[in-house]
Amino acid sequence: MTPSPWIVRFASLIDPQGLVLDLACGTGRHGRLFLQRGHKVTFVDKNIDGLDDLQDVDHAHIVQMDLEDGKDWPFEKDHYDAVVVTNYLYRPHLKSLLGSIKEGGFLLYETFALGNEAFGRPSNPDFLFKQNELLHLVSDNFSVIAFEQGQDGNKVVQRICCVKGIGARPYLLN
Repeated sequence: MTPSPWIVRFASLIDPQGLVLDLACGTGRHGRLFLQRGHKVTFVDKNIDGLDDLQDVDHAHIVQMDLEDGKDWPFEKDHYDAVVVTNYLYRPHLKSLLGSIKEGGFLLYETFALGNEAFGRPSNPDFLFKQNELLHLVSDNFSVIAFEQGQDGNKVVQRICCVKGIGARPYLLN
């Protein structure tokens, strides 16, 4: 599966030597993009069957974990240069997820939003961002580089690229 154009668009902003957390990674399409760019990547998912080919790859760290098991957030604070999340939402960990990003590090997030229920799954509001929810989530200590919400073909999404730190330096986008 090819990486999301949203993630590809902002991948070059991440420090090439940086650590990337690919959360709820599935088969790792985004983490693989960052591996190809030379990053060290932690792949996290409940089902890691689609990552077998990465078991012996340098810079790939695979963690099998149910992120919704009720346990505390297991990842270090201020540790990652980027956290990447697509097609996944579990609100109890959102604040901790942001805390795992280093000062000057990035959040690249893209998932479904309210209104998607008109197109199918997911349709449960627990798995759909509310209007401007991502913006509100990061408003205290992130600078937003880009944000989108609304219908995109046959789905409704919210997307954000932001950097930790208020007043972070501006970034030129290609």
